[in-house]
Amino acid sequence: MRPRVSTHLIALACAALALSGCAARQQAPVSGLSDDDDAFCRANNVQAGSTEYIACRKDRDAQRSNATARADRHQRDLGEYMLNHPDHP
Repeated sequence: MRPRVSTHLIALACAALALSGCAARQQAPVSGLSDDDDAFCRANNVQAGSTEYIACRKDRDAQRSNATARADRHQRDLGEYMLNHPDHP
């Protein structure tokens, strides 16, 4: 009885690990765009509240949004390719 329970637990753990990758799908795909845009803009000697600071934050937001859109488009294209070419692994 004991080995059977451990086999089920191992299978459950593997399934949980596989599904945990799906939970992180909405994260920003580009590692160069850190979450701390304030620190990035201030590191470039831009004062908070200035027009340059606002432009810096908008640029970082646009870059992150474009990177996410590219990653989503790539994932969708890959899924469509896999559906249209089931004979290719």
